[in-house]
Amino acid sequence: MDLSASALFDLQEFAHREIFSDCRYVWEAIPKIKSYLERSTFSSHPPTILGEAYIGEQVTFGEGVVVEPGAVILGPAIIGHCTRIRTGAYLRENVIIGENCILGNSCEFKNCILMNDCQVPHFSYVGDSILGNGVHLGAGVILSNLKLTGDEIVLHHLGKAYPTGLRKLGALIGDRAEIGCQAVLNPGSIIGRESLIYPSVVWRGILEERQIVKLSQTLQICPRRKV
Repeated sequence: MDLSASALFDLQEFAHREIFSDCRYVWEAIPKIKSYLERSTFSSHPPTILGEAYIGEQVTFGEGVVVEPGAVILGPAIIGHCTRIRTGAYLRENVIIGENCILGNSCEFKNCILMNDCQVPHFSYVGDSILGNGVHLGAGVILSNLKLTGDEIVLHHLGKAYPTGLRKLGALIGDRAEIGCQAVLNPGSIIGRESLIYPSVVWRGILEERQIVKLSQTLQICPRRKV
């Protein structure tokens, strides 16, 4: 599998595709997010704020952004056109959001990129990760970004090791991939374009494009005793 950004994402319509320039491997864009935001010169438009929300400094909004009550955007951040930040969303430092995205209830975002038309609507953690165009995370999906041992994240594919130089690296999810409810993607996971991961799967490693990961389980049905 090609591990470049162009293998996972269609960058033509993404306003911030420059961040992937000079990146041999897709994860090399993660440590560039902070500096990209620091030198950003994008113009900002007043968002529609419903009720009370916290918006910090260095937050740039595209046209048509809606921020619901109780949302927190610490900044620095760029929020693309027509994106909706729902009640309870928590955007920490260094977040780049594309157009027409949904960032939902009790979801936390940190040092990450969401391209256009992403949906993360319920109870998810997205840290040190990149979501491609049209990616959808089901309720409760967690993109884990730190190994229990705390050491460098190394990817393995086709018998070859790829040291990332990063202690924190979440998931890199290709365009239009679907991640089912309550799935957990372990640090450094790469999910190919248009692949599906079924609910409650715990995934580690690299998944080629247009693949399905199913979870088999054994169920036992017993009569209930009278109480």
